Amino acid sequence: MASYQSGDTIVALSSAQGSGAIALIRLSGPEALNIAAAVFSKPLQDKPGNSVHFGSINDDGRPLDEVLLTLFRAPHSYTGEDVVELSCHGSSYIIHELITLLGKHGARQAEAGEFTLRAFLNGKLDLSEAEAVADLIASDSRSSHALAMKQMRGGYSKALKALRQSLIDYAALIELELDFAEEDVDFANRDSLRTLLHQILAEVVRLRDSFHAGNALKQGIPVVIAGRPNAGKSTLLNALLCEERAIVSEIAGTTRDTIEERFVLNGTTFRLIDTAGLRESSDTVERIGIERTRKELRQAGVVLYVFDGSSTSPLELQNDLASLETGMATVIPVCNKTDRMEQHHGLVYGSIPGTIGVAAAQLHIEHLTEALSAVPDELKSQQGNMMVSNLRHHDALANTAKALEDVLHGLDAGLGGELLAFHLREAIRHLGSITGNIEADELLGSIFGRFCIGK
Repeated sequence: MASYQSGDTIVALSSAQGSGAIALIRLSGPEALNIAAAVFSKPLQDKPGNSVHFGSINDDGRPLDEVLLTLFRAPHSYTGEDVVELSCHGSSYIIHELITLLGKHGARQAEAGEFTLRAFLNGKLDLSEAEAVADLIASDSRSSHALAMKQMRGGYSKALKALRQSLIDYAALIELELDFAEEDVDFANRDSLRTLLHQILAEVVRLRDSFHAGNALKQGIPVVIAGRPNAGKSTLLNALLCEERAIVSEIAGTTRDTIEERFVLNGTTFRLIDTAGLRESSDTVERIGIERTRKELRQAGVVLYVFDGSSTSPLELQNDLASLETGMATVIPVCNKTDRMEQHHGLVYGSIPGTIGVAAAQLHIEHLTEALSAVPDELKSQQGNMMVSNLRHHDALANTAKALEDVLHGLDAGLGGELLAFHLREAIRHLGSITGNIEADELLGSIFGRFCIGK
């Protein structure tokens, strides 16, 4: 944030760009009240915080618009500064003229994310909570909204701060030992430190590993539709989307590349990925498509393995499932074309527990959508109450875990206090980078630069 200065008063449009019924223009800074009072038709100096006032905006006697002015006095505002919000009509002309007018009276155009940066610097939010503001704005489903709300309200930052404080306390004892090195005094009990490190490492690793599920809930759970050619994968994709998105043909190998579409089911976004049929092929293009299928399988959150229930034997199904390379994905066998099945029905269903029957061409997929609806709750139950959905946090936790492992290895090797203190400081630093207990202007610029203007 190169031009950020704490003494500036900033202004920006905080509602969406473009014409609309109402627009919101926000001022924040030490002169916010004076600047607003200079153009507002009613006196403001004696008005209390958290109050709303109706009046007009005037430019040298020329009425520009009638507005609702909301006044927040420091420190009881989003940024911790004096804040004035003007709700005006959403004409692009009015918005431009009003911001220009406020600029003439001393307000500077805010940079991307500068309002939230000020909230962070003024102690209204920690860094992870501030990042959750951006996630909340970008949320497009109930699951991503719930994750952002939990993080913005403190989510796991309180737990991380408690873990970090425990490390700080022990690091201080080891540093104290270094000050009294000549007396050969142990202030930090090594057995207690080892026990504490194992406890903290277990929690850090759990949070780090929750990123796979947390990011899926935030960005959309990747659901790969896989199976042999002509099993009905593309038909199933079309049925789930309720539209003819993929080409359906009786000719085997029609799908040569992956097709990805998003759909929301009971408040959770799923990324449906239709893939090329799995088989041995001499066709160069089809082989490329099959390799892409295998890549998607390794990255999937859920795999719907579709097979033709009217022609697939239990042994073939078991062999197909055993050959899948699916990473951490949940595999759901989907028996398609149940409308064509007769005597094989019970045999195939009984061979693999959890198999779900559908007739995709007839849009009979109710049992499958029920199973998909349960996936978010299963992810949450597996990961506990706190999940990481931010890649920066994941990387910081991974670095913290590495530093903690280095401390444990140092304890086992009988290393001196200086090296133990160094690795402890590294763990403390990486944990602190999540919530903002750092001094790194480049990091702040990178994070808040991703925000929209006006937030």
